[in-house]
Amino acid sequence: MSVSYKKLFKLLIDKDMKKKNLREMAGIGNSTMTKLANNENVTMEVMAKICSVLDCKIDDVVEILPDEK
Repeated sequence: MSVSYKKLFKLLIDKDMKKKNLREMAGIGNSTMTKLANNENVTMEVMAKICSVLDCKIDDVVEILPDEK
């Protein structure tokens, strides 16, 4: 399975928030933001920080995609 963070970046647009603002408010590093931009796995701790800052649930910012057969 793979993950997609398109929902996260759409939510940032809807809230008129830049990635840099999210990174600073959530206390996450540049490398973590790069992982999110590349749809790579990040820890649940990171997702919890993001959801706390954005006042949302995990399924509002991440989507699990099935493997292609």
